[in-house]
Amino acid sequence: MGGHSHWAGIKHKKAVIDAKRSKVFTRIIREITIAARIGGGILDNNPRLRKAIDDARAANMPADNVKRAIMKGTGELPGVQYEELTYEGYGPGGVAITCEVTTDSRNRTTSEIRRIFEKFGGNLGETGCVSWMFDQKGMIVIKKDQISEDKLTELVLEAGAEDLNAEDDEFYTIYTSPKDLDAVKKHLAGRELALESCELTMVPKSFVDVSGKDAEKVVALMEALEEHDDTKNSYANFDIPK
Repeated sequence: MGGHSHWAGIKHKKAVIDAKRSKVFTRIIREITIAARIGGGILDNNPRLRKAIDDARAANMPADNVKRAIMKGTGELPGVQYEELTYEGYGPGGVAITCEVTTDSRNRTTSEIRRIFEKFGGNLGETGCVSWMFDQKGMIVIKKDQISEDKLTELVLEAGAEDLNAEDDEFYTIYTSPKDLDAVKKHLAGRELALESCELTMVPKSFVDVSGKDAEKVVALMEALEEHDDTKNSYANFDIPK
């Protein structure tokens, strides 16, 4: 895997700011509820729920909030029914964009996401129009000040990771197959490395260079998608040449 999506780099830098926002709690609660609904409330049998609860702990979410979200997912408490949707389309300069949401109103969310695309010079497409341009991967991000690139390379190869990207000034990004993500995470955590994030992600197979007004518009489009209350994750294949 050669390149590294410029949007991924921007999101890493935004993580500390985003972590302070109450909206992070909303997203985590929705994820816990959906994970419990799909896979049940027993952590040992539900890796997705384990990951969501790890995220809740990292965000210092009160334990009562976590418990209620699980109980709403399993039906022990009444609650809103969320569904998961993925929107695909194109941004300025032909950039491919995919956006994952959780919503209690498909029509409302579709209308709002379409407006965001159009506002910033993009267009919402049909399901499948850009998904083939991305591969699902496990992704772990850690700060560079913890370990040298050579030492980390040795560790991730030992753990079974696929690739290490060191292009960003502040962060290393480690890619794994989806099935190996948990094992690589445990291997690195066992070496007392603090992980900035650990998640399944969509990695572009190729990249589109954008500059000038197109670059400004596509970054604004992605930020608007991220700011939408229903957005869980957004991915794009653009790069801004230095």
